[in-house]
Amino acid sequence: MNIHEYQGKAVLKSIGAPVSEGIAIFNASEAKAAAEKLGGPLWVVKSQIHAGGRGKGRFIGAPKDAKGGVRLAFSVEDVVKNAEEMLGAYLVTAQTSEEGKQVNRLYIEDGSDIDRELYLSIIINRETSRVSFIVSTEGGMDIEAVAHDTPEKVINFDIDPATGWMPHHGRTLAKALDLKGDLAKQASKLGKTLYEGFLAKDMAMLEINPLIVTEDQRLHCLDAKISFDGNALFRHPDIAELRDETEEDAKEIEASKYDLSYVALDGNIGCMVNGAGLAMSTMDIIKLYGAEPANFLDVGGGATKENIVAAFKILTSDDKVEGILINIFGGIMKCDIIAQGAVDAVKEVGLEVPLVVRLEGTNVEAGKEIIRNSGLNVIAADDLDDAAQKIVAAVKG
Repeated sequence: MNIHEYQGKAVLKSIGAPVSEGIAIFNASEAKAAAEKLGGPLWVVKSQIHAGGRGKGRFIGAPKDAKGGVRLAFSVEDVVKNAEEMLGAYLVTAQTSEEGKQVNRLYIEDGSDIDRELYLSIIINRETSRVSFIVSTEGGMDIEAVAHDTPEKVINFDIDPATGWMPHHGRTLAKALDLKGDLAKQASKLGKTLYEGFLAKDMAMLEINPLIVTEDQRLHCLDAKISFDGNALFRHPDIAELRDETEEDAKEIEASKYDLSYVALDGNIGCMVNGAGLAMSTMDIIKLYGAEPANFLDVGGGATKENIVAAFKILTSDDKVEGILINIFGGIMKCDIIAQGAVDAVKEVGLEVPLVVRLEGTNVEAGKEIIRNSGLNVIAADDLDDAAQKIVAAVKG
């Protein structure tokens, strides 16, 4: 689960990390009071959307030379003017679609005098099964570009869970960020604070870009991008309350209600599969034959007929879907359950695009019999390769 920057700053503040004072607003009429409370003389007005690159983003309909989604303001009137321009507008960044995301919240923050900009993030390293720090002296930039162009400037190191944060990790962090003296001590303290907070809050990713050195030589978290392990949210009801469903795909929200693993993509062939590995293989073979999957959808091994109906409704609600491929290997999930669910779903919501069904495994013959006797215009497939070719051909006409 992702949260907004202002929410991430509140989380960081709660664990003892240094952040600027700021106020979130939801209406332009709140901007003047927020700016006056912070006092100035420099304010930063920040769009709050779940996407990076806000500062370099552009608002739809705005002139090409217009300011982006993060703006400096030098007066209360300037804060108000920016809030009126930004709230309700659609911001396009490198991490959004061309339609952009609507800005429904702003974060008005005290400005900072910056001496240096650094980069720090913490992730779960899947290769080592440990928490890993990724740091660089090149903060405030696209870290992917830094890693590509100057990989030697990106340093990462793991923390052994058996020992936790140790003094030598602090020295490693300070050296990687080229910090000396008191700043090195601050880096070690901050690293420990962030590491322990990462574990305590069940974060999946924490990114601070930039982590700045102020002109009075203090470390300060100028940004905060945090995502949390969704499987651990039951331990953190306060974090769960931060979820902003307006930033999520409506189909993904609906899928979560039925314990379906669904991720919307940009293709035109809807996929319903059981098992993540088989789902990935299905997506790959669709691409192999020249089409693009519209989604990743794993109905899981224990799906009911109701789950299948819900999954089918989600697929057909996507305007981009021009064909649907159901690919089921019956193990725990029996083929007849899938078949009956698909038939019920088609009868309930209708079918206006080609549908290819491939079944194999437990109760496969019973499943095929249900499909044959349904009276529906369904294309049967013998195996995955056959299924992929048939749905791609059907979509291409």
